[in-house]
Amino acid sequence: MKIGFLTACLPRLSLAELVSWAAAHGFRALEVSCWPPDNTRDYAGVHLDVAHLTAAKADEVKSLFAQHGMAISCLTYCENHLHPQRGQGYTQHLLKVIDAAELLGVKTVSHFIGRNPGLTLAENLQLAKEVFTPILEHAGAKGVRLGIENCPMPGWQFEGLAGNVAYSPALWDELFGLLPHAHLGLNLDPSHLLWLGVDYLGLVPEYADRIFHVHAKDTEILDDDLAYKSIGTLTGWWRYRMPGWGDVEWGPFISRLIESGYDDVISIEHEDPIWEGTEEKVKGGLVLGQRYLSQFVL
Repeated sequence: MKIGFLTACLPRLSLAELVSWAAAHGFRALEVSCWPPDNTRDYAGVHLDVAHLTAAKADEVKSLFAQHGMAISCLTYCENHLHPQRGQGYTQHLLKVIDAAELLGVKTVSHFIGRNPGLTLAENLQLAKEVFTPILEHAGAKGVRLGIENCPMPGWQFEGLAGNVAYSPALWDELFGLLPHAHLGLNLDPSHLLWLGVDYLGLVPEYADRIFHVHAKDTEILDDDLAYKSIGTLTGWWRYRMPGWGDVEWGPFISRLIESGYDDVISIEHEDPIWEGTEEKVKGGLVLGQRYLSQFVL
C-alpha cells in the first residue's frame, strides 16, 4: 500500500512542483485534481488540463512521475452531474477526464453523483441511472473505473439537504443495482461515514470488490456543539482533520482494507482548517498525516 494525497489542497503549485515536493517528503503517489480552469469550487485544483491533453503531453506527465518514482493513483473531478442547469457541462468534462486517464494509463477516476434539489431521493436515483449509464459505457470502453466519492455535501444546493446522493451503503446498493456495471465503485472516505454514524469498519469486507481508491481524511466530533445543535443540523458539530487528529480508527480501518485485499493507494484529502491558510501550513499538515499513516503501511 502506498500513501499519497489529493493535489487540490495546493492549487498554486504546478504538477511538476507537486511531484518533486511529494517525492522528497515520503509520498509515493498523487491523486491529481482535474477541474477546468474556470471552476468556482473550493478544494478544486487544476493540475492537469484534460481538455487539451494529447498523447505526447501524457507521455511527458508519465515521464515526470517516473523520474521521481511516483505514481498517479487517480484522476479526480467531483461535481454535481444531476444539476438541472449545469449537469450536462459537468458530464462533458468528466468524459474528458476519463479520456485523460486512458492516455495516462490511470485506472480510476473519482467523481460525485450529485443531486437535483427539485426531485425526491428516488427520482434522483433514477436520474443518476439515466445520466451515468452512457458515462459508464464510455469508461468501460476506455478501461477506466469510476470511484464515487461518498461525501454527502451537506447544504451544497439547499440548506439541510445532502447534495450528493451516494453517501451511505444503502444508497450505494441502490446505485449499484440501477447501474450494474463492473466499472462503478467507490473512492471510499471514512471521514464522512464517521459523522453520519455509518460502520466504516464493518462495511470494508462487504464492499471489498467495489473499493477502487481510498481517501485518508479524519473527522473530529465536537461533542458540545453536537449536544446543542443536534444531528439534524448536518454541519457545525464536526470538522475534518488530518489522519490521527480526529476520531477515525486508522489502524483497524487499514487492517480491514489489507485483509480484504486492498493493496493500492491511501490518499490524504487535506481539508483540515488547523493546517490551512498558507502553503507552509498545508504542507506541514500533509507531512504530519503521512507520518501518522506510515506506521500502518509498509
